[in-house]
Amino acid sequence: MSDNAKLIYDGQEYEFPVVTGSENESAIDIAKLRGSTGLITLDPGFKNTGSTSSAITFLDGEEGILRYRGYRIEDLAEKSSFLEVAYLLIYGELPNQSEYENFTKEITHHTLVHEDIKKILEGFPSNSHPMGVLSSLICALTAFYPDSLVPNRSEEEINLSIVRLIAKMPTFAAWAYKNEVGHPVNYPDNQLDYCSNFLKMMFALPAEKYDADPVVASALDKLLILHADHEQNCSTSTVRVVGSSQASIYASISAGINALWGPLHGGANQSVIEMLEAIKADGGDAKKYLDKAKDKNDPFRLMGFGHRVYKNFDPRAKIIKKAADEVLGKLGVNDPVLDIAKELEYAALNDQYFIDRKLYPNVDFYSGIIYRALGIPTEMFTVMFALGRLPGWIAQWKEMRENGEPIGRPRQVYVGANEREYVSMNKR
Repeated sequence: MSDNAKLIYDGQEYEFPVVTGSENESAIDIAKLRGSTGLITLDPGFKNTGSTSSAITFLDGEEGILRYRGYRIEDLAEKSSFLEVAYLLIYGELPNQSEYENFTKEITHHTLVHEDIKKILEGFPSNSHPMGVLSSLICALTAFYPDSLVPNRSEEEINLSIVRLIAKMPTFAAWAYKNEVGHPVNYPDNQLDYCSNFLKMMFALPAEKYDADPVVASALDKLLILHADHEQNCSTSTVRVVGSSQASIYASISAGINALWGPLHGGANQSVIEMLEAIKADGGDAKKYLDKAKDKNDPFRLMGFGHRVYKNFDPRAKIIKKAADEVLGKLGVNDPVLDIAKELEYAALNDQYFIDRKLYPNVDFYSGIIYRALGIPTEMFTVMFALGRLPGWIAQWKEMRENGEPIGRPRQVYVGANEREYVSMNKR
């Protein structure tokens, strides 16, 4: 392959370097395109535009490959904990025993939040969406830690902000849920592991003893690992663009949460449950809806099947399917909505129509099933997604800073009115 790409425009020939990544992905470097030619590229949604070079996550949708820092997602989900994967994403290497113990100890030490944050929480109506509450509480950390607003902070200071975020995110997520259901908040229990602590803050009631089920905690840990990063998606790109203005890490992560909130991004597992509820309300006939999905003239689409990036089986779905089966078996849940889900899953894995089109159940399908089985309401699903994605956002923000990337500033092609004369009010 040539080291350069040629562009011929208006009788002139221009050359631009072709760069190749460590997994042989190639890209045309057009950083000097406008300066050389006066042209820009037009790429709605940035579908063909690489906004950065990153060493964090490799994704191959055609082959169904997902790796964090070179490690297969299958190996990490089987052999690592969520906090171990968080360390890997943020710092680039798997921690040794001492590093891991220090990391978890620091996170445990910072799980408590300032009591004044409860006053902010109490200002939200009980019908507030938990994602709005979560993003607001995360952004409010800039008020409690104003040092985070200083652009050129030391590595030690940045690491403290990172630890605070990972430590306090479960507390905020659980409190957002408690606000919705009108229950008193629970404080962290630092005797518990990360996921068990979160489950206790979510579900413990003052009048009852609560012990987190280890099978449930393990399934949640895997889910968080599977969601921890996914290359340059909408929310991750948002975090990097906001961070490129030298906004604080708290403001940048809050922006990512708001981007994730959109139904086209983080709301997919919620859409799965809403679809299953609709099928149940219509009599629970799964075959009827499978036939509708096959009818090209019917607008109905199965939610949680196929993926806009993975053109093969979502590698995360294979992992979480096993966890979903374990959770459903352990809890013995009797739920007609989940029965419908199992019917759809069986059909998609065995019906030639779905096999030919590679419309396999994806991670959103199985995560929705698990959250439903745990009694987590659908409006909390995206909060759970954010809890998992946090290490990836942090890693991307940190990498952007360390690379010294310029402020994000996309161009546009203007298609509005040409210059016009101003018309005074009495003549309009």
